Parts: sequence; structure tokens; C-alpha cells
Amino acid sequence: MSDVNGFRDVLDRSAALARDRADPLRDRVDLFLPTGPDVVAYLDGNSLGRPAAAVADAWAGLARDWAGRLIRGWDEGWMELPGTVGDELAASVLGAAPGQTVVADSTTVNLYKCLRAALNLRPGRRRVVVDRDNFPTNRYVAQSLARDLGLELVWLAADPDGGVRPEDVAGVLDDDTAVVTLSHVAYRSGFLADMEAITDLAHRAGALVLWDLCHSAGVLPVELDRCEVDFAAGCTYKFLGAGPGAPAFLYVHRRHHDRLDQPIWGWLGGADPFQMGPDHRPAPGIRSMLSGTPPIAGLLAVREGVRVVADAGVPAIRAKSVALGEWTVALADAWLAPLGVEVASPRDPARRGGHVSLRHPDARRLCAELAAAGVLPDFRTPDVVRVGLAPLTTSFTAVWDALAVLRDLLSGARPRAAADPTAADEAPPMAPNG
Repeated sequence: MSDVNGFRDVLDRSAALARDRADPLRDRVDLFLPTGPDVVAYLDGNSLGRPAAAVADAWAGLARDWAGRLIRGWDEGWMELPGTVGDELAASVLGAAPGQTVVADSTTVNLYKCLRAALNLRPGRRRVVVDRDNFPTNRYVAQSLARDLGLELVWLAADPDGGVRPEDVAGVLDDDTAVVTLSHVAYRSGFLADMEAITDLAHRAGALVLWDLCHSAGVLPVELDRCEVDFAAGCTYKFLGAGPGAPAFLYVHRRHHDRLDQPIWGWLGGADPFQMGPDHRPAPGIRSMLSGTPPIAGLLAVREGVRVVADAGVPAIRAKSVALGEWTVALADAWLAPLGVEVASPRDPARRGGHVSLRHPDARRLCAELAAAGVLPDFRTPDVVRVGLAPLTTSFTAVWDALAVLRDLLSGARPRAAADPTAADEAPPMAPNG
């Protein structure tokens, strides 16, 4: 009998099967389209979630509506979808009241619009606090605005295996700080930041906050209204499963709506889009954050993904996410640590999001070899195998099987690909989605 990190018989595959039988979410996987027969374990749902079966039905219905109603569809509900789906997302996933969230554009565009709008609300303040280990898009957007507006970026150098803590932020705030922009869950380590404490610190300094929710929306509780968050943005193709390139979302607390001024003036963000007037007059409220034509197919996919998450309930999803994370860490300690693998995520589950990062100097090639064996995690530079744990579709047995393959590759029980001097230049399958 074995007991690793509190898990009895973690090294016995039957223990994984038993946990799956006891899982209250075990039947939810039936709501998703099956993976290909060559997939042993899909551990990249934190980059690109599996599609709900209802998405295919929604798209087929859209094609029929499009054919039957043609351009009349815009007047029969399509035009309102960014706000309607935004409210559905806000209610079940974001902890936000109606009228503060829209689904539109990409995460990059939404981060840009939100950051510029936040800066416009703090004229005269010139400093923006940014995490140096944040996702590249977030840093690049801040850098572009700093260049264009003559701002000073204040870089936080957080622990790469952890993330930004309230004390890190408190140490750099002053009366010239305009905005603090951070990720709720760090894309590399999975560190879960203290949203409430950091937001409160920023507000006490007179600054605003912009949170990136890409790695938290749909997998753990988010309470934007309760935390009095100013701005937030995030994607829908990870734990919400809306598909590759699905539209992102943005949130603006209603206390800012009467002074919103975002930089990408599009006709659908106007007070009367069909007035076709000579000058832009922004719509009241959150609709002023819209720019271009709504992507209807993507919006319908977001709606179906949100419905699946809402039906399961975020608290139940979070409970399984924590259990899967602890299971992964226990197997890594038992099997992989002796083979040179280090857990590069917080060990405290209260400070860890929906993935576990494993560090190994040969991580890039290991990810390629895992993919060849039917195990699909992803690689993050310079040395991380990132194990994504999507609770609605990931089983304890899948994690067991995947890490057993990784163990066998490292131990020599499974033949490894011959070393290739050019391998460092050949990227393994690696999701572009954060």
C-alpha cells in the first residue's frame, strides 16, 4: 500500500479509476465531442478546450437561420448577442451583475481598449504597473501605450514559479500610479493572485486595476463586482470551450460607465449605429466598448460553453480542479521528481489555478515525444511541461496514464527519440492561446 501526499495508493491505476467513479462531474464529459482515437490524454484544455456537442448544433442552427432569415437576422437577435451573451457569462462565471460585460474582439484588442480607457480615467498619472512574467500580449499592449503616451512602466519581478503578491504591488504604488494590470492566474506557473487584496491596494493609492482572466474564467470562482474590479478581459476558448479564435470578453464596472472613453471607435459602439452620423457619439454604458460587427458563430459557441459551465457550477468545477491538481502533484513527486522533474507551480492549492507546471531541462523535446505517444500537454519556454486540467473533460485516469508515459520516457522504459542537434529550433505542438 502506498500513500503519497495524502493520496492512498496513488501509484495504483485502480485508485485513479476509483476516483473517477466517485467523481460527481464524471458524466459531464458526455456533453463534449469525442477526441480522436490517437489521443491517450488531452492535457491542454487550459489552452484550447474541447468542443461541447451543443456547439455543432448551434452552428448548424445558425446556418439554417442565416439561409432562412438572411439579413433579417441582425434585427432578430444577432445585434444584441455581444451584450446578451456577455450578461450570461457575467452571471455564471464572472460574479458580475448585468450590463457590465460584452463579448467581442480578441483578448489583445480588449486589453488594449480597457487599458487605454482606464488611463483616460486617470489623466495626469503616468505610471502603469506590469508583471514582467505576464503573458507577452499583456506586456506588449502596455509597452505600446507607454511608447505612444509617454508613460512609465513599473515592472514587477515576481517569482517565476509563483506570481505577484499584494506586498509586491504595495511596494511600487504611489500617487502617480494610474493602472495596475495583472493576470489573475499566471500563464506559466498557474499562480492564483489575490484579486481582492491587490485591487483594494490599488484603489487606496487612487489607481485602477485591469485583470486578465484568461486562465481563471470557467475553472475557478471570480467575483468581479464583490472585489470592485475596474476592468477585466479574457478569452473564451480555454475552460469555456468556445473554439479556436472565439471572441473574447471585457468587463467594466458600472461606476465608470458615464466617463468611458475607449480608443477604437467603431460604428457599433455608437449611440445610434444606423444614424451613420459624421461624428462618433458613444453609446451609453458598456455598449460603448464595442467596435466592429459581432462574430455571430463565435458568440453562439461562447453561449454553449457558458451553459455547460453554468450547469455544472463553478464551485463544483473548482473542487475537481483542486483535486486533479493535487493528484498531479502527488504523481509528480512520486514518479517524476527522482527523474529530474520539479513542480513549478504553487503547492498550496488555494494559490494554484487550473494547471500544474512541471520543469525539466529537456521539456521541449519531452512535449514533442509525449505528443507522438498521444499525450497532449503543452510546452512553455524555457523548460516547462504544462499539464492543463479541464475538470469537465479531464479524468484522474487520464492524468495517471499521461504521467506514466512521461515517467517511462524519462526512465528509459519507453524508447525516446534520438537527440537531434536542431531539435531546439523545432517547436513541439504548442498552443498559441496562452
